[in-house]
Amino acid sequence: MSRAAANRYAVALFELSKEKGVLDQTRSELEVVKQVFTDNEEFHELLGHPMVSKEKKQSLIRESFSALSDIVQHTLLLLLEKKRIDTVYQIVEKFEELADEEQKIGHATVYTVKPLSEAEHEKISQTFAEKTGKETLHIKNEIDSELIGGMKVHIGDIIFDGSVKGQLNRLERNLVSGKR
Repeated sequence: MSRAAANRYAVALFELSKEKGVLDQTRSELEVVKQVFTDNEEFHELLGHPMVSKEKKQSLIRESFSALSDIVQHTLLLLLEKKRIDTVYQIVEKFEELADEEQKIGHATVYTVKPLSEAEHEKISQTFAEKTGKETLHIKNEIDSELIGGMKVHIGDIIFDGSVKGQLNRLERNLVSGKR
């Protein structure tokens, strides 16, 4: 199925969750669903298998996700009925993206030579959240020994390069082009 169709399901689920005031609950339940599908490849294959009856698949979803809200259960049953259960990952990703946008949450990858301390982590999160207009910025720290020093921050399509390697590369370009 196309990503566009998965996006339509995600948008509908997002709008319904927002309307009912259960956005955070739906988000956490979708994380559970995603984890179940990730951890149990056989479960995912069973739901897509043509020899297993529709009733058995519905029963399996109801039993497996009985602790989840009706919104999430009905979404899974609808996906099963429309033979689109294979799009669960795409739907969860799009839902999270929409929820992040609604709640002004951002995600960043920070490349450094050594692991960030908790204080550095918090300071970088605050600083770059303000620069990007987000209320919260979740940071994932990656170690990159080629940076020499400093850091490089990726937030979506934006790159803030404050690394020594980046500064040396800019200096080299300026020298080669004759700029001062």
